[in-house]
Amino acid sequence: MTQDAGTTPRSIDLSLALREAADRLESEFDGTYGRDTVERFVASSYDQLVDGARVLTYVPLLAERFARERLHALSRLEGRHAAGVPAVLFLCVHNAGRSQMAIGFLQAMADDRVVAWSGGSEPGSAVNPAAVAAMAERGIDIAREFPKPWTDEVVRAADVVVTMGCGDTCPVFPGTRYVDWELDDPAGQGIEDVRPIRDEIERRVGALVAELGVEPTQAPGATTRE
Repeated sequence: MTQDAGTTPRSIDLSLALREAADRLESEFDGTYGRDTVERFVASSYDQLVDGARVLTYVPLLAERFARERLHALSRLEGRHAAGVPAVLFLCVHNAGRSQMAIGFLQAMADDRVVAWSGGSEPGSAVNPAAVAAMAERGIDIAREFPKPWTDEVVRAADVVVTMGCGDTCPVFPGTRYVDWELDDPAGQGIEDVRPIRDEIERRVGALVAELGVEPTQAPGATTRE
């Protein structure tokens, strides 16, 4: 085993995969962040995801995606590029159901006119399969998403933080707008019980998109009701 920046011991193959992820992100963020910063974010992203991972093989790829999101948030927070569009962060407990459905609807309705992030106070190991199935009925694929924790730079870079059941564990930063959505937790429920939660999230996301001054694009399959 080897030990790179970060705290979790890694095999040689995993260390190589993380270095390759850092290579790609260094090229992507060239002129914004240097190698040290990129490697630090990749390493810490890996460390935050690995404990709950079922299969270690995929963690470097997820860590790269997580680090990319965090670096974009940091650059927005530090004013290293024009924000341009509003950013919304959805927070729930496990980042496996409600927040994943919300981000799916927001991306479908607003495309790239709103930056969409999500996180959890106690991230689960996988996205709720009933939530995946319910969203598929709307023509929205969230199967590739993965639970992840919230991080300071993402919370502070958001214009609106929507909380869903994380209570006192949700981070609070002065100057950030917070909205609390009281929604049933779909964890452990079948698709019949998840559908009403999905529909209410769809309604609230649509209202939020309009409130942000963005003309909503009809989500794929949004007119279909079970």
